This record gives sequence, structure tokens and C-alpha cells, in this order.
Amino acid sequence: MRLWLLLAWMLLAARPAWADAPDACAPRILAVQAAKAEGEAGRPAQGWESVTLPEVWTRRWPNHGGAVWYRIDWERGCAGDAPVALGIDGVSVAGEVFSNGDLLWRDASLAEPLSRSWNVPRWWLLPASGLHPGVNTVWVRAVGPSALSPGLGAVRIGDAGMVAEQYAQSLWRQRTVYFINAVLCAMAGALFLLVWALRRNARGGGAYGWFGLMALAWLAYLTTFLAETQWPWPDSLTRGRFGMVALVCYVLCACLFTFRFGGQRLPRVERALWALAALGVGAVVLAPRAAAGPWFGAVWQGAMAVFLANCVQFQWHAWRPRAGGRRVSHRLLALCWLVFVLVALNDLFSVLDRWEVARNWAALSGLLVIALVMLLLGGQLAQQMRKVERFSRALEEGVARARAELAQASAREHTRALENAKLQERMQLAHDLHDGLGAGLVRGMALLEQAREPLSNERTLSLLKSLRDDLRQVIDHGSSAGAAVPETPVQWAAPLRHRFTRILDEMEVPSEWRIATQWQGTLEEGGRPSALQCLLLTRLVEEALSNVIKHSQARRVCVECAQPLPGMFAVRVEDDGVGFDVQAVQRAGQSVGMRSMAARAERMGAAFTVESRPGATVVSVVLLLKQ
Repeated sequence: MRLWLLLAWMLLAARPAWADAPDACAPRILAVQAAKAEGEAGRPAQGWESVTLPEVWTRRWPNHGGAVWYRIDWERGCAGDAPVALGIDGVSVAGEVFSNGDLLWRDASLAEPLSRSWNVPRWWLLPASGLHPGVNTVWVRAVGPSALSPGLGAVRIGDAGMVAEQYAQSLWRQRTVYFINAVLCAMAGALFLLVWALRRNARGGGAYGWFGLMALAWLAYLTTFLAETQWPWPDSLTRGRFGMVALVCYVLCACLFTFRFGGQRLPRVERALWALAALGVGAVVLAPRAAAGPWFGAVWQGAMAVFLANCVQFQWHAWRPRAGGRRVSHRLLALCWLVFVLVALNDLFSVLDRWEVARNWAALSGLLVIALVMLLLGGQLAQQMRKVERFSRALEEGVARARAELAQASAREHTRALENAKLQERMQLAHDLHDGLGAGLVRGMALLEQAREPLSNERTLSLLKSLRDDLRQVIDHGSSAGAAVPETPVQWAAPLRHRFTRILDEMEVPSEWRIATQWQGTLEEGGRPSALQCLLLTRLVEEALSNVIKHSQARRVCVECAQPLPGMFAVRVEDDGVGFDVQAVQRAGQSVGMRSMAARAERMGAAFTVESRPGATVVSVVLLLKQ
């Protein structure tokens, strides 16, 4: 801070001499005097003393409370009739302003509860009709209790543009900065108390709670700078007590936040802090009205001393070497507290009054609240982001493993399903051999044994041909469609068409095959059946054509395979044979073929229907492919 002041002084010294030369024609203040007001009487006639603004009158009259008049004599200079403006940085606690004998402004209340103008800058254009050619006087009456450092802020008289510019700077410094700090403190308090409520049992969760309380306590103290009325308090002194209690609570919460955030275990120090806080609150609340000023000053200085001691001890905690290494978050907090220490040391060697020191602390604390919010939220966000990234990586790895295991399990299940299907087909083949070829052999052997004379060659040849046909049908029925999905419906139907067309041709039964040329999509898109579905469809169509050959006495057969809609595959076998009663056969339960086809359709999730009448029998299978 001293280095910055030295650099600023050097820059000012390097400016041209004319830049600092006062305007000889500008209005200038000749003298500033103050005198104690006696009751409600007018301006005092005697007791005037020269003062330098800004000033606190309790330094001159320690026990005086009530009102003080300030007299500012000034001359207009040679500026002629140019407008003249008056600016005041604040009146503590309330007051009124006169130009010569004209009233410029008066607080809403000059009796308890007083209006609060001590930190409110104002400016006015002085009425030209009330100004004299030579020396003019501005009268300011300030009203306030002695405990609240009553007095008058800086006063400036001059060109309207210059005074307005100074007013804008003062307004920013004395009002806007504190308002921004108050909003940030409110947001930080609400946010971190909410975080504490959600994570109070988590490690380090107590730091969030104490930080939230610290921000709210500082918000309460900032009302001392922002409030323009005493509401809800009955008078100025009670509001002053509230502000000092808020300051003590702020220091206590700041210390406990520092301990929790830094992971410090100092039970004795914490007990001492609670005791000091209780002592300070008791002193503020019970301070007698006549001695409230010194008591408030002692509590204020004690609170600042405790806070600075906490800032200093945390420097050692954050920067000392340790086995686990120094944490970046601790060092950042230590830097924030170090700024407090440097400003405090600068103020100890400065000539600033208590007003300016309080303003410095208030503005600085607001900025540090912002820094702490950024520190905590940034650190928390970075930590959470790292956790989320680690969790995402672990989740991706877990999902990849689960996908691989699921694919392996699906492949194993698919293989088992194929093996089960083949096993069932082998059982069906054994059943067909027994019921088909076996029955034909028994029938032929019985015919030969019971014949009274040797059978003719034509009859024997007919028996052998019949056995050959039965064996061919069993072989065709038991053949496998393989485990791979054919590339097109034509390739899937080709083996069936080849085998059964030869049989039907020998029986002189013409056949028609209407097969779709392409699948409507990939297996993953649901555009074609799976290998298991292809196998079951093959067996179902084989059974349907075998029944046509054995029982229908048909003169024509038509096989149609198509995809009428995406995600659907339909197979239709139609003949013009003798037909049969479908319901009677189903009730009798003697048709092994129909039961076999229905079971296969149910297994692959297809709709199976049989319609029959003399001259037309239709077997239909509609398979909904995987979506």
C-alpha cells in the first residue's frame, strides 16, 4: 500500500505545474468553523472553533450529543454569474443545510428516530438569487448521539460539473459498492446455508454453514451503511447496538469458518472465542447511553484484533511445510486474509478517522466475500468435476464390460436355442422314422407274409417306391437349414423348393413358388428373421408340404413368402386338395403335424392359422420380426 501511495505521489509530482494550479476565478472555501448547538435555539453566537472536514465532533467535545452547527464561509471569485454547486459526502446522523438564509435541504426527521444521512452523499445548485457578491456562508446543522461518531463529511463548493462528478464518485464509493456487497452476501449466505443443509454430515460440511452465517452477519452489519431510516429500531443508539452485535457475530463466524475450512482442531481457542463473543455482545447491549461511545469503540477494536489474530495464525497453518503437503485452497484463503492484515497495518499508521476506517473495512470485506465465494465454489466445482469424470470413466468401463458380458450371454443363449431346436428336430426325425417309414415297412412285411401267392414284380416295385418316397420325405423333413441367416428370402427357400418340387413333379402335381427377392433391412433393424426363426420356419413349411403330399390329393400347390409390411414376414402354403375339418381335428388331438406346426409358430412368436374346405386348404404363418 505504501508503495502504491509513493508511485501515485511520483506521478502527481511529474505533472505540469499548470495542471495543479487552482483556478483563480473558481469559488473557494475561506473557513470552516463549528459550534455546539444549545437546545432548539438558532445558530450560536459564540463558541465557534475552526475545524477540518471531514470531522467527528466527539474528538473535540467527547460527551456532547445532540446537534452541532457548521459554518462554511466561501467567496464566489471572478466567475461572474456562473452556477455554483454545493456537495456534502454525508451528515451524521441527520441534518439540514442552508445557503446564507435559504433552506436547501432538511432530513425527514431531526428527532429520534432520526433519519440516517451519515453515509449518503448529496449535492445542490445554490440559488443565484440568494448569493452575495462577496463572501457567502453555508450553514449545516448535524444531529446525532455521541456514541455514533457524529459529525460532517467532506464539503466541496465549485462548478456544477465538478461537484456532480465528485458526487457520482462518492455515491459509488459510499452506496453502490455496499449495495453490491450486500446482494453478494445475501446470495452467498443463502447458497452456502443450503449447501450446508444438504451436506451437513459430509466431511468439511461445517465450513459451508459457518461461511453462510458469516455472510449473513456481514449483511446485517452493512445495513449500518445502507439504511436511511432507523426502522425497525426505536432510535439511533439501538440501531448502533444491533450493528455492533452483527460485527461481533461476523468475527466469530469468520474464525470458526477458518478453523473448519482449514481442518484446524482448536477446542480451547473456540471456547475462548465464544466467551469473548458473549462478553462483547453483553457489553454492547448493556452499555449505558452516556458511555456507549467508548464501549462501542472498545468492542469494535477488540473484534478487529481477534479477527486479525485469526488471519495471522492461518498464515502459519496454510504456508508451513507438512507431511501431506500444503493445500491450494488453504493458501488462497490465507491470501484473502493477508489482504485484511495489510490494510489494517496501513490504517494503523494513517490519519484516517473511524468513519474512513469503517468504510475501508466494509468495502474490503465485500470484495473478499466475492473472493471466498469464487474460492469455495471453484474448488468445489473442480472437485465435483473430477469426481464426475472419474465416475463417468468407471461407468463407461462398467457399461462396456456389461455389454460384452451381455453379448456373450446372448450368443450362448442363441447357441443353446439352436442346439435345442436341433435336438427337438432329431426327436421329430426319430418320430417320423417310426411313424412313417417304420409303418410302411410293417405294412409291406405284413402284405408279403399274408399274400397267398408271390407278388408280381409291378406290385413289389410299387411297394419299394412307396418306401422310397417315405424315406425321402423323412430325410427332407429332417434336414437342417443351418445356423446362418440367408442373404435373401430366395436363398432361404431354395432348398425347400428343390426337394419338394421333385417330389411333387413325380406325383404330377404342379407347384408355384412366389418368393420375395430381398429382405427389407438388416437383422439389427428388424428387417429379416434370425437364424433360429429361419430354422423353425423351414420345419413348419416342410411339415405343411409333407401333409399336402400325404393327405391332400391336391392337383396344384402354391407357396408364397413375402414381407407385406416392414418388420413382418409372412409364409403361405395353399393347395386345392380334398380339405378337412380343422376344428374336428383340433378337438380330436390326433394330428401330430398340426400340433408340431403350432408349437413351432408359438416358439418363434408367430401367428399360425389353418383354413380348410373342399378344394382349398391354406396354412399361414405371420412372423413379427425384432423391432
